[in-house]
Amino acid sequence: MASIANVRAFQAVRGYSTAASVKIPLVLHGIEGRYATALYTSAAKKSALDAVDADLKKVKSVVEKDTKLREFLENPTINRIEKKSGVQQMLSAGKYNELTKNFFDTLAENGRLYDTIKIINSYGSLMSAGRGEVQVTITSAKPLENKDVEKVKGYLQKSSFISAKQTLIVSNKVNPAILGGLVVEFGDKTIDLSVSSKVNKLNHLLTEAI
Repeated sequence: MASIANVRAFQAVRGYSTAASVKIPLVLHGIEGRYATALYTSAAKKSALDAVDADLKKVKSVVEKDTKLREFLENPTINRIEKKSGVQQMLSAGKYNELTKNFFDTLAENGRLYDTIKIINSYGSLMSAGRGEVQVTITSAKPLENKDVEKVKGYLQKSSFISAKQTLIVSNKVNPAILGGLVVEFGDKTIDLSVSSKVNKLNHLLTEAI
């Protein structure tokens, strides 16, 4: 049985994306993915993708800088009517697209404002994919030098995973827990070349052998 949250998410998606003509550049999962996809579809129909993207970036900047606002959005004890009023007041302080305003009204009514940042990030992923950008995260035990990042980027660009029309946007994430080697993530793919992965595989083989 679908949860109430999933039903509301479905209703929001159905309400915002009634046309099937919009090509979605990236398949996103989870509640935040559904809301972001719904907003993207609606914005595309109204030729407002960039305008909404700019709005969401402004909202994200405000929320990240204002601790009280962030706590207000994430507080589950505040009723939806009060949250809707608070969001409307926030958006009235700047020039925002009507689609953006209506979308945040929907989030407030459905009790999903605590997912604001996740939804904004998901929308950003859709915009990035629409521009042909591929977000690549290289995780290493220590920070990589630029030449090493460029080397991995070069390997990926020559691989069958990346088309000639796509642009790689690479970031380096440090996680000492992988011990050494690299973990490369892009799209729904993960290439695990970490030492910790090799150790885990060896431990598994030894356990099976005992």
